[in-house]
Amino acid sequence: MKFWRSSFFHIKIYRNKFRAYLIFILAIGLTLGTMTSAILVNQWIGDARIEAANAFSRIENNFQNDADRIEAYMQRLYFNHDLMKDVRYFMSPSVEGYLTKRLENSPYSSQSLLSFPEDIKTYLYSWAQGDITQISVHTKDYGNVIHFNSFGIPSFQFGVPNTDEIFDESIQKGFVSRKKLNQSATEAGEIRFQISSKRIFSIANNYQLGNAAVINSTGEIFTIGNNESMIKEITQQAVVNNKNHGFIVNKGYIPIFFVTFSSTKYNYQFVSTVDLAALIRQHSTVLLNIFMIVFTAMICVLLLVVYNLRDDSRFLHRIIQSIKRAKTADFTPNKPARYRMNEYGMIAREVDDMIHQLDKYIRNEYLLKLKQQEAEMKALQHQINPHFLYNTLEVIRSTALVHQNEPTADAIATLGALYREIVKKENIISIGSELELLRKYLKIMEFKYPEHFFYQIDVEDSILELPTVKFWMQPLAENFFVHGFNINKEFNLFIVSGWEDEDYYRLDFIDNGVRIDEERLTAIRRILSSNNDHTTKSIGLYNVYARLQFFYQENFSISIENNDEAGVKISVQISKKR
Repeated sequence: MKFWRSSFFHIKIYRNKFRAYLIFILAIGLTLGTMTSAILVNQWIGDARIEAANAFSRIENNFQNDADRIEAYMQRLYFNHDLMKDVRYFMSPSVEGYLTKRLENSPYSSQSLLSFPEDIKTYLYSWAQGDITQISVHTKDYGNVIHFNSFGIPSFQFGVPNTDEIFDESIQKGFVSRKKLNQSATEAGEIRFQISSKRIFSIANNYQLGNAAVINSTGEIFTIGNNESMIKEITQQAVVNNKNHGFIVNKGYIPIFFVTFSSTKYNYQFVSTVDLAALIRQHSTVLLNIFMIVFTAMICVLLLVVYNLRDDSRFLHRIIQSIKRAKTADFTPNKPARYRMNEYGMIAREVDDMIHQLDKYIRNEYLLKLKQQEAEMKALQHQINPHFLYNTLEVIRSTALVHQNEPTADAIATLGALYREIVKKENIISIGSELELLRKYLKIMEFKYPEHFFYQIDVEDSILELPTVKFWMQPLAENFFVHGFNINKEFNLFIVSGWEDEDYYRLDFIDNGVRIDEERLTAIRRILSSNNDHTTKSIGLYNVYARLQFFYQENFSISIENNDEAGVKISVQISKKR
């Protein structure tokens, strides 16, 4: 802050130069930072594109391997007469029919008849590592199904109509490879091998892809990622663009890079997307380092510019500052500047000397005014009723003569402590100290009127450290004993409460004594608001008001009003703007 005030920023000539340099440096820095970040982001996008290409290539290879396995198995069927016979038996419309045909045609030799389902599991399901999860053998009307669960355990369905939904081909279930099965010259069948989408596309999870999906020609989408709804929407937009790569802006106005690959084995497209926001978060450390390097370079250049401009502007700034201080009557001592041997230095010396002379003259005038105000404040303070001390001493003396007990000694000690506080403390004390003076006074009055007077002080800690003038609370309590206290009343109460609000601090002095006549209350309010004490009989109250107003100026207010049932409440409010 000191550097800012003493630099060239307050001089228009040099400020405009600095702005020009600043704009130029910022433009260069932002351009370099943006270009570097763009190159890196483009490289990261290229890496993501390569990863997507590798994932797609692996998927295509697995499809090709599965197709080769299926073709090899079909060759096995055609060259194995026993196995082909079991396939024909398996085409029976029911499991009973299949088992019956196997039993009827089982050889009497020790050689067992081959089982088509077992052979499928051994040579195809296990060989394909679980990619092929369903095999169905079809006639023209129905099909028999072998389905393998995730543990490789088969389940069978016989006589299922070819129109059943189990044979519906969807990208969620998988891709179907159809192979003709010639049974005889007049009858033909078909074997369908279903390759699981979940298994085949799970390979993509082994690559560093953002999100991926597969879409077929009918618009069906198989998602490979977490946010299914967003992936589907982006995949559809990517395919509609008819481009193999590009950018899409989603609803959140965040650019998303996409790359598509078309399969040569089956009718589908593989779409991989990269959210640029996520990509940037992933490489945030690198981008932050680039930013810090560019920012450091910009700061170094700016410091060099500031150093070159500072010397020329220092003395001009000094002169302008001195003139402004003189105009606002601010003559506080200023640290001498290192003067140059030129016109700037000469003018700066003369202006400083002029301010020094003005400061000496005004300081003398100010001290005279201050002494006068201090005398007026002391005069107001000395108007506090002196009879209080004498009356209290007389009560203590009388009580001591009659009772000669310990409470008398306590009262004398309290009065002595109160007197010492009044004499020793400075005029300006904290509200906490002023409350201690009041507490001593109330303790003496409690001794004076035993079993007839009680007091309570409840003030928040945040108010206790506020500065204030000394001995202004006691007159407020004394007013209660002079005008409101009733010795014949069993319960006379005086309460002090204080709290902090959003804009001010407040202290309330409440008693349950005699209320003030409304006409007299109006007169007291009028006198206090007009700052005129010539006609008021409430000297103590006016002194309190005058001293607090002198100390707090316009950031203070006092109000006096009658309680609903009995007594008077005096409220003192101190603004936080003081």
